Amino acid sequence: MRHNKKGNHLGRTSSHRKAMLANMATSLIMHKRIQTTVAKAKALRVYVEPLITKSKNDTTHSRRTVFSYLKNKYAVTELFRDIAVKVADRPGGYTRILKTGNRLGDNAEMCLIELVDYNTTYTTQKEEVKQKAKRTRRGKSKAGEEVVEQQPQKIESTDKPVDQVEEVQEEKTDVEQPEVNDTEVNDAEDKEKAE
Repeated sequence: MRHNKKGNHLGRTSSHRKAMLANMATSLIMHKRIQTTVAKAKALRVYVEPLITKSKNDTTHSRRTVFSYLKNKYAVTELFRDIAVKVADRPGGYTRILKTGNRLGDNAEMCLIELVDYNTTYTTQKEEVKQKAKRTRRGKSKAGEEVVEQQPQKIESTDKPVDQVEEVQEEKTDVEQPEVNDTEVNDAEDKEKAE
C-alpha cells in the first residue's frame, strides 16, 4: 500500500531535491518559461504555485516565507513586484505544462513549464478574437448605409448564330461611347510632347 507516499522523490536526497526545486522555481520566475522533464515539472508546479499565491499578499512575513523557499532575493523581488500584479485576479492554476516529446539521449519525456499570464500566443489572441467584430461579405459604406450591388446583365438566350450575337453587342457599345474628333486627339498629343 502507498500510504503517505504522495510526493515524487525524483531519485534524489531530500536536500538535493529541495535545492533543485528552489533553483528551478527561481529560473521559472526569472525567465517565465523553462524546459525540463515532465516529472520535474509536475513536482515544480506543486512547489511554486503556493509561493505565487503567497505573493499576492505583499507583507514582510510573506516575503520572508517565500525567500526561505527560493533563497534568491532577486527572484523574490520579481515575484512580488511583477508576477503578483499580473496574476492578482487568477484563482490558482498559474502554470501550464506543454509536452514537447522525448529527449534523444535517454528518451525521457520533455516539456515546457510556463507561467500562464506571460504566454503571449495564448492570452493576446483570445482577447483579440473577443473584441473583433464579425465581418460580412457585403460591406457598409462610410455613412452606414448598405452598399447596393449591381446585378450583372442577363444574357438572353437566342437561337441566332454566334456571329450575329457579337454584332448586336458591338452595336450596344457604339451607342454608349461618345464620338471623339481626330483633330482634338492630335492636339492633345502635341501638347503632351511639348511639355
